[in-house]
Amino acid sequence: MTHEPVAAAGAAVATPQTVEALIRHRLATALGGWRGSVETALPTVVFVVFWTWQQDVTVAAGAALAVAVVLALVRVVQRSSLSHVAGAVFATAIAAFFAVRSGRAEAAFLPGILTNAAFLALTLVSVVTRWPAVGFVVGAGDPRAQEDPFAWRRDRGMVRVCTRLTWVLIGVYAVRLAIMVPLYLSAEVAWLGVAKVALGWPLWVGSLAVMGWMLLSGHTPLELEPEPEPAPGVHGAEDAEGGA
Repeated sequence: MTHEPVAAAGAAVATPQTVEALIRHRLATALGGWRGSVETALPTVVFVVFWTWQQDVTVAAGAALAVAVVLALVRVVQRSSLSHVAGAVFATAIAAFFAVRSGRAEAAFLPGILTNAAFLALTLVSVVTRWPAVGFVVGAGDPRAQEDPFAWRRDRGMVRVCTRLTWVLIGVYAVRLAIMVPLYLSAEVAWLGVAKVALGWPLWVGSLAVMGWMLLSGHTPLELEPEPEPAPGVHGAEDAEGGA
């Protein structure tokens, strides 16, 4: 009996009072750490190194795919989340297929270029239609998401802030295309590898810094009453108990 208030207090943190505070909390749960960035970048580095060394697309693609699979197996052995490394394995497999199929090393970077072009188009459309892409990420973190996944859309302040944050994403995709497309057309494989790594996690860090500044400097009041947000580590503890 005496432990129930303590448990209840630990199950939730203070409810955010502004749109920016709520978005900060929910975006924090959607981002990977340094390990996810390494798992994403390492197959690209291996591909470029092996291609430069052997000048053989098949060998380079196979080496990159092997590294991605090993990283995934390490996650399985450690029983940790596969969310980030699974994406790396899939992306590496698609890149390897493009490279081997065409016989051109630069083709390994074409799927990423096409993906960024698609994301650029989608985020632009989301802003124009006033369904900003960042809003879906924020909405997914709402405890009520299963019952009402678009509750965030009814808060005009939330839509305005998410629209500004989505413009940051648009800038990320535009910068990537502006650099990668000319390098791809010039078949600069080594520089494509450097650019892909530099425009991956480092660029995300820069964009998140901009978003963080925007969220810290804004004080947009919430129009809808949010559900209390779970305290950090609560879900992880529940998952650990379930897996025991």
